[in-house]
Amino acid sequence: MEEQTKRAVSVRLRRIEGQVHGLRRMIEEDRYCVDVLTQIQAVRAALHQVEKQILENHLAHCVADAFASGDPAEQQQKIGELIDTIGRITR
Repeated sequence: MEEQTKRAVSVRLRRIEGQVHGLRRMIEEDRYCVDVLTQIQAVRAALHQVEKQILENHLAHCVADAFASGDPAEQQQKIGELIDTIGRITR
């Protein structure tokens, strides 16, 4: 993974950890259910952004390198990975 992406993802994940800790505290404090659900959605959205950053990095580097290599087997392998990955992400 590209170093810049790794740093950005790490920062986002630390922020998400804080959000999850806050969620646990909200549950312990018996906070209003709608507020808890709103925070859960915020965590999901943040995780989605991390997922997007990592996928973009993968496409820009791993997949692009496979196509630049000119190796049809490597290209097909990366295409298969992408199809499987996108299938899991969109469930």
